[in-house]
Amino acid sequence: MELEVRHLRALCAIADAGSLHKAARQLGVSQPSLTTQLRRIERALDGELFLRERTGCRPTPFGRTVLGRARPLLAEMAALVAEARAVARGPRLRIGSTASRALPGWLRRLHRRLPDTETSLVVDVSANALLRMVASGQLDVAFVHEVEGSPLRVPAGLQVRVLMDREPQFVSMSRDHPAAARPVVELRDLAADRWAVDPSVDGEWDGLRRVFAGAGLDPPVLHADYHTAASLIVSGEAVAPCQPTSAPRDDMAIRPLSGDPLAVRLLLATRPGAHAEVYEDLRAAYREAALRTPPYRAWLHRHARLPLLLRASVDEGDPSAAPACEACGTCTG
Repeated sequence: MELEVRHLRALCAIADAGSLHKAARQLGVSQPSLTTQLRRIERALDGELFLRERTGCRPTPFGRTVLGRARPLLAEMAALVAEARAVARGPRLRIGSTASRALPGWLRRLHRRLPDTETSLVVDVSANALLRMVASGQLDVAFVHEVEGSPLRVPAGLQVRVLMDREPQFVSMSRDHPAAARPVVELRDLAADRWAVDPSVDGEWDGLRRVFAGAGLDPPVLHADYHTAASLIVSGEAVAPCQPTSAPRDDMAIRPLSGDPLAVRLLLATRPGAHAEVYEDLRAAYREAALRTPPYRAWLHRHARLPLLLRASVDEGDPSAAPACEACGTCTG
């Protein structure tokens, strides 16, 4: 008898399940059939692969050697099948991202540039999880943010480009919050407020805690996801850090913090050989989102970064440049 892939798969199933009965259920065959198959495999290899015990099966030393060779072969076979199916389906681009207002514009540009490419999107609050997915081949690119002072764990082999070296984080609060009457808010004016933070966002809580400690503040903190935090903010029960590109809301005020103590770095991680245009399309989409958000556009102008964004828009033919400049009223691009 010659060994086939199904035989190797059966051996690994028995080893992983720890018993012929459980392995047979996982493989969808009867236990007597799997037992007969195992005996044939052992005869073909001229050695005992498993010790049969009352509590189940465990590999013999010879069995561990065979399994050590079988598992990589099965992995290679699975990769071959996946790659062949991908070629049959046509080109595809698997994108991962943390939440961002730039996503719609990025996808729109990619679809226009790559009309024959199948595009998928995975959004996750954990930047490190997305980077691991790129490294393992589950994603082709990932747009992530890195909280200042909390470096991400970038797997070896990924290509990383910086989209924004320091994006300030604004603060969201209820419309009737006293600080909402000011265009720029002092951190100490929010010292008595509860701060809502999502602990599943890599680095967010650590970054906020460092900023509080540096300012000599110790405000109460609530751990909540973004959806829960939004309802708490609107009702006046909490304030929270937010992206400067956050969309305006009638029931919520978004303001920059004086001195910009909270910040993130925006990164695009790709697998080697990914489309070079992916970065340029993301840069254009981010610029569009930034210029359409009045508080952030004003911040960019105050920090002399708006003219640079507008000039890039003109150079690359981005139609968002002229309206944004007219809205600002002071920049000519």
